[in-house]
Amino acid sequence: MKNQLKTVFERAKLNFVILACILIIAVLGKITNPEMTNAIFKSADELVSNLILLFIAITLGAFIPNFKLVVFGALAAFIAAVVAIQTGVFTYLTMNDLFAVLIVVLGFASIANLYRHYREVGL
Repeated sequence: MKNQLKTVFERAKLNFVILACILIIAVLGKITNPEMTNAIFKSADELVSNLILLFIAITLGAFIPNFKLVVFGALAAFIAAVVAIQTGVFTYLTMNDLFAVLIVVLGFASIANLYRHYREVGL
């Protein structure tokens, strides 16, 4: 059992890093700018009820074998959308909304990917 947990941890390091980063962002945001952090996480909470977004995030995490591609793709899409907002292409989105989407997608994708590793090991 101990070796199996060690195997899961070794395979899912990136998942734990992403989840830890989300937690660190929440804690540091509460210390530095609680109003903006509350707004972002309130938006993320509202996005959780959007099942399409959750299905996409879970599918990305569970069925794409190279999870680094999911992470880099989500970050690249986030950066491209931020550039589009700054240039005026997207006038109906805000940075807080995009950051909330990024948190939801990466959080649920990493949990789904972690579960996939868990099932592969056979715990």
